Amino acid sequence: MMLRVYADRMSQPSRAIVIFCKVNGIDFEEVRIDIVKRQHLSPEFKEINPMGQVPAIVDGRFKLFESHAILSYLSCAFPGVPDHWYPADLFTRAKIQSILDWHHSNLRRGASTFVLNRALGPGLGLPLNPQAANEAEKILRASLSKIESLWLKGNAKFLSGNFQPSIADLSLVCEIMQLEVVDEKDRDRILGPHPRILQWIENVKSATSPHFEEVHGFLYKVKARLHSRLANTKRNDTQLSMKPNPKL
Repeated sequence: MMLRVYADRMSQPSRAIVIFCKVNGIDFEEVRIDIVKRQHLSPEFKEINPMGQVPAIVDGRFKLFESHAILSYLSCAFPGVPDHWYPADLFTRAKIQSILDWHHSNLRRGASTFVLNRALGPGLGLPLNPQAANEAEKILRASLSKIESLWLKGNAKFLSGNFQPSIADLSLVCEIMQLEVVDEKDRDRILGPHPRILQWIENVKSATSPHFEEVHGFLYKVKARLHSRLANTKRNDTQLSMKPNPKL
């Protein structure tokens, strides 16, 4: 049976899985699980992932969830996937795994919480929380600084000074790309002080072209809608503030 990937392209780890499959020529069926419609909580999907989260895969009778585990599995299970994604060398592989483990409680914790409370919350039925966003931004900023100081030293193109991307590069960059949906001023304020991060993002885009941009197309559409809505809100607020007060 063909590999099935259950994903929502608004999900950072979902995008990483879909991009990986496309870049490496893995034959797969993408099954959309719409988070906004809460399809990830359906009994049918929970048969695949009891945690009710995307992404998840089904390969024959084998079911797997958690994006880092999926990326590791795909790197090993499908012939023809280049070694640089998840090297056979034990030491190099362990270094990649350590970055992935760090990602969950640092970069992902900061970026996803910031974006949720700054932009995406209402679409999921949640209120925006400025205080939570501010706290998350501190974690996000610290995480970006840590990436630069530990894994992007000097002129490194990819994490740990590698010349080609690993699954850690793809996973972390897809996480940072979620900042596309927040206000441009917020994004520039956070990423602007990190030129090596910005160059690294471009390196990963180039190494996975054209699939990276194609898979992120859905995110860019959401970005356009959110920014248009924000511009309309600001325009309406300005018009209201300019109306004369009849009580004066």
